[in-house]
Amino acid sequence: MADRPARKPPQLHRGRVERAERLTPHMIRVVLGGDGLANFDAGTYTDHYIKLLFPLDGVDYGEPFDLQRIRAELPRDQWPRQRTYTVRRWDADARELWVDFVHHGDEGLAGPWAAGVQPGDELFFGGPGGAYAPAEDADWHLLAGDESALPAIAAALERLPAGAAAYAFIEVDSPADEQKLETPTGAEVVWLHRDGAPVGQKLVRAVSERDFPAGDVHAFVHGEAGFVKELRRVLRVERAVPRERLSISGYWRLGHDEDGWQSSKRVWNEQVEAEQETAAR
Repeated sequence: MADRPARKPPQLHRGRVERAERLTPHMIRVVLGGDGLANFDAGTYTDHYIKLLFPLDGVDYGEPFDLQRIRAELPRDQWPRQRTYTVRRWDADARELWVDFVHHGDEGLAGPWAAGVQPGDELFFGGPGGAYAPAEDADWHLLAGDESALPAIAAALERLPAGAAAYAFIEVDSPADEQKLETPTGAEVVWLHRDGAPVGQKLVRAVSERDFPAGDVHAFVHGEAGFVKELRRVLRVERAVPRERLSISGYWRLGHDEDGWQSSKRVWNEQVEAEQETAAR
């Protein structure tokens, strides 16, 4: 058996905080820039994502910051914590990278970091990855998600040409968490407010009850894994949307931090997909 090719080490970039802005009560935009982004590029996909690296207090990682060396020399519990975030926008001319963070007080790691950043602070990150952009040959587009998917949904709406038919369902905590989005003529944005209801409940109901237009749909559905599972069933089983016309995955899962979710995500997705592919036949 031939040896597998060595896995390419992730390309690291060093971003400097240029500014930060609170967009809504639960969303903070951090703009990164600096010479450390000289080799960064994005734009092929509207769901580009990066892997932010947060050093642990009290651990000396040395200079230059080398993730391969760190992982080879230090025990796993001393590695920097990794968090995945969507590229909201990349301006290559200005060399500015926008990243939007959901913030719920002191909860979590990345949100509190974004709430406390100052211009000049630095952050290492890897990427970008990505796989989805609105298909030009689709008759219409369906976009659905919670706050974690809002940056990618906003980027997708901006990519659509004028007159493109699109329906975006976005669930947030309250009306104060709505954002002004750039949408093409022909696109409809439906904001859903939880107001204390379980995450995804109103989103699943709204998509399930919507009359779908005729024609080929290209769908993007992301957010909390529980409601994503339900919407996968609705789209694959009830609406018979072909698998290849779906970009659908759980960005996060209730009761799990990213470390725990990423370690179980593949198995979860494979089980859910197998169950629903069988039901869709």
